[in-house]
Amino acid sequence: MSGLGVASGRGAERDVSSALVSTVSNGPVGVWVIPVRDVIAKPVFYVIRRGLKQAEEAGAKAVVLDMNTPGGELGVTLEIMKALDKFSGDTLVYVNDEAISAGAIISSVADEIHFAPKGIIGAAAAVSGGGEDIAETMKQKINSYLAAKVLSFNEGKGYRAQVVKAMMNADYEFKIGDTVIKPKGELLTLTAVGAARTYGEPPVALLSAGTHESLEAMLTSKYGVNGYTLTRLEVTWSERLASGLTAAAPILMGLGLLAIFIEFKTPGFGVFGVAGGVLLALVFFGHYTAGLSGHLPALVFLLGVSLVAMEIFLFPGTIVPGVMGVALMLSALVWSMLDVWPDKMPRLDGDTLTMPLLNVALAVVVAVMTAVALGRFLPKGWFWDKMILKTAMGGDAGLPASGMGGSVGVDGRGSEGVDDLFGAVGVAVSVLRPMGEVEVSGRRYEARADLGALERGDAVRVVGRAGRTLIVTSEVK
Repeated sequence: MSGLGVASGRGAERDVSSALVSTVSNGPVGVWVIPVRDVIAKPVFYVIRRGLKQAEEAGAKAVVLDMNTPGGELGVTLEIMKALDKFSGDTLVYVNDEAISAGAIISSVADEIHFAPKGIIGAAAAVSGGGEDIAETMKQKINSYLAAKVLSFNEGKGYRAQVVKAMMNADYEFKIGDTVIKPKGELLTLTAVGAARTYGEPPVALLSAGTHESLEAMLTSKYGVNGYTLTRLEVTWSERLASGLTAAAPILMGLGLLAIFIEFKTPGFGVFGVAGGVLLALVFFGHYTAGLSGHLPALVFLLGVSLVAMEIFLFPGTIVPGVMGVALMLSALVWSMLDVWPDKMPRLDGDTLTMPLLNVALAVVVAVMTAVALGRFLPKGWFWDKMILKTAMGGDAGLPASGMGGSVGVDGRGSEGVDDLFGAVGVAVSVLRPMGEVEVSGRRYEARADLGALERGDAVRVVGRAGRTLIVTSEVK
C-alpha cells in the first residue's frame, strides 16, 4: 500500500444490532453483491463506487463485498472506506478467500464480516508501492493515522478496532484479559476459525459474524430462504478504461473544446465536430463509468452547445445565449467530475470542487496552447486553407469557376490591389458560418462573416480584413 488520503466515518453512530434489516414485516431484502478481486487500485474503486450508487438507486437494503484480494493502494483504500460509509443500508463482507492488507482495512468498515471456510484476513502493515518496507518514522505516522481512522469506524463493534490495529502494527501487543492474542514483533493474520473464537464475558467473537460454505448460504442464514433478492454487479472492461480516461480528462476536454470551437468557425458539420464530440463523449463516459455524477452532466453540456449554436447561427450579436451556453458547458464538465450520490446534494466545498475546477482550467489551457501551436508551427495555408476552406467549398463544385480557378488569400498570391477591395460588393459562393468564400471583382477570396451567417448567393460588402481573410457583411439590396 502507498499514498495517503482522507476518509470520514460513522463510528458509533451505527449500532449493528439495530441497523440490520428485518425481513418479517418488510418482505424480501434487496441485496447487491459487488465483487472485489485483484489488487486494490482505481478500477476496483470504480467498481465498488458504481455498485454502491446503483444499489442505492435501486433501493437495496444491503450490499455484500465478495472479497478476494491481496491488498493494494492506501489512497484508494481510504476512498473505498469513504464510499462504503455513504451507503445508507447495511454493508457486509464475505471473505472469499482472502482479505489481506488493504482488503482487511476495507473489511473493517463493514457492519459485519463473514468468512468462507478457508478465508483468511490480516497482514495490513503499510509498505511502499513496490511492496518494500518504508522508513520507520513514516510507518509510525501511517499506522497512527490508520489506527485512529479504523477506530472512528468501529467504536462499539467488539474487538474489531484492536484486531485491525494488531494486523497493522507489529509492535502492538494484543491481549484480552490475560490471553495474548498477538505478541509484539509480528502482524496478526486470522483464519475463519480464529476470527470466530470468542473471548470475554459475555463471549464475543474476535472478528467473524459467521462462517459459510457460500455467499448464498451466508445470506440464507441471515435473511431466511425466501428473505432476500440477489443482484450481482457485472464487472466489465470499462472500469479499467475509465481509469485511463479520468487521468487524461483535462487533455481530452481541452482538445474536444478546441475541436468544437473550430467546428463553429467553419460552415457545415465536418471532421472537427465529430472529433470534438467523440473526445468529450469519452470524458463523460469515463466519469460515468468511474461512478461519479451520472449522465445528466452530458445532457447539460449538450444544452450549452445548443445555446452557443443559437448565438452563432440564429441570433448573432445577442451575446446572452452564447454566454449562458459557455457557462453551461463549463459547469457540466465540472459537474461530471463531482462524486454525486443518489438523492443527496454534493458538498460544494473546497475539497469537493478543487480538482474538478483545476481539471477544467487545465483543459482550457490545453485548448488555448494547442490553438496557438497550430497557428504558429503549421505551414501557412496548410491547416486552415486545406481543412477549413475545403469544408467551406463542400457541395459547391457546380459553381461557375472564376478566373483564378479557386480562392486566394488576401496576403498571399493574387493579393494585388486588395486594399482597393474595401467597400466593394461581391457574392458569397459558399455558406459563411462564419468562414467561407466570396467572389469580388471576378476573383474568389477567403472570407468571414462579420455577424452571424451568410448563405450561398447572398450579396456581400467588404468591410475589413484579418490576415489572409476578408471580413464581409450582408449587402441588403
